[in-house]
Amino acid sequence: MNSNMLLNGEMVAGQGDAFAVLNPATEQTIVEINSSTVEQVDQAVLAAREAFKTWQNVSDEEINASFKKIAQDIRAEKDEIAELITAEQGKPLAMAQFEVEASANWIENIIGLEVPVDTIQEPSGKVIKVYNRPLGVVASITPWNWPFAIAVWHFFPALKTKNTVVNKPSEFTPLSTIKLVEIMNRHLPKGVCNLVLGKGDVGQALSEHALVDKVTFTGSTRTGQSILKSSVDTLKSVVLELGGNDVGIVLEDVDVDVAAEKIFGSAFLNMGQTCAALKRLYVHESVYDALTKKLTEIANAQVIGNGLDPNTTFGPIQNRIQYNKVKSMIEDAVANGGQIITAPKSVSEHGYFIPPTLVTNLKEGVKLVDEEQFGPVLPILKFTDVEDVIQRANNSPFGLGGSVWSKDLDRAQQIASRLETGTVWINNHSDLSPDAEFGGWKMSGLGYSFGLNGMLLYTHKQAIHISQ
Repeated sequence: MNSNMLLNGEMVAGQGDAFAVLNPATEQTIVEINSSTVEQVDQAVLAAREAFKTWQNVSDEEINASFKKIAQDIRAEKDEIAELITAEQGKPLAMAQFEVEASANWIENIIGLEVPVDTIQEPSGKVIKVYNRPLGVVASITPWNWPFAIAVWHFFPALKTKNTVVNKPSEFTPLSTIKLVEIMNRHLPKGVCNLVLGKGDVGQALSEHALVDKVTFTGSTRTGQSILKSSVDTLKSVVLELGGNDVGIVLEDVDVDVAAEKIFGSAFLNMGQTCAALKRLYVHESVYDALTKKLTEIANAQVIGNGLDPNTTFGPIQNRIQYNKVKSMIEDAVANGGQIITAPKSVSEHGYFIPPTLVTNLKEGVKLVDEEQFGPVLPILKFTDVEDVIQRANNSPFGLGGSVWSKDLDRAQQIASRLETGTVWINNHSDLSPDAEFGGWKMSGLGYSFGLNGMLLYTHKQAIHISQ
């Protein structure tokens, strides 16, 4: 198992303090890793800066050929990568395999994108050509919930637009990202993709580095705010995909059985540890009882355990900090009148296990409703009036995603257009597409990812005016 940083195409041991990577299902140490030092972060950025001198001039055909080989290697080593993800992150192995396969598909989708050159013809005869030029060195900081997939989302748009990259994965889940960068370095020139390892101080040294031209970050709103503040001195470009408290609105005409399966799948995706997971559910009073009953049946049927066990359908929370936060929010909800309607389950005394938990009899003003839980608990609230529920849904500092559930698609779209979120799904949630921009409003972030426009955020515009 490789546990080194990758600097200028070489595996290099960190020279800083050691930190342990734990299996969240057992709390056992998988491996101890030496953190990168500030000096090693500097070396990684300098390597990326040097590699940029030639990478910015590489042909699109060469980039696409490299991406194709990387995707092929990912698929060839899918089982090994998935086991790393499950061991360090906790999700069931089948979900980890999905993460790997979806990542390979995402790379192949990016291969099909072309960086455009826009031509403007003026009446005077002057021609203006607008090019999308690479920025330089991109700092990528990735989280612990989807460690492999989100690294792919950061790396490949940046590389496609001929930037070089230095990544710092979460200290909780670095192993699958190390494997990814190892594969990438088989097919990319030295220094194009580098990896540093460690905790927040390493991420801060990377994001604040004077020779970094852009920071792309997925994680907490607080850290995103810190990155934005530090970007001012050098006017770095930033893309911040931050926290969300995604809302779902279920109208009275839904097919309860169909909707319940999808709602449970989206709310408890990756044990609820997904930025765009459904996190607060408003249900019309006429279907409230039927839907909560069906959701309870689905939740109670889950098999809680180690993700490497083929019988497991529901794994642990990734780390103790998040585990304690979610437990505290559940206790606060109950103290404020909330009723847990799912059956209690016995879980291992080791590991960060919380069964899927549904809580009713809540209202706004309780943490579980107002804040992002990022874990396996869903508050379910009743409503009677659509105008009222839209106002309640929008009364949040977050605006990442939302959903409307109805057989009447026209009505659902009208409601969706009034939700203050970057993405709204109809009769689904958390269903991301590589072709559609994804980003948040309000405190859920700046900029967006995916699609051609998301990729072009890794460029700056250069207009060339041509006169006769």
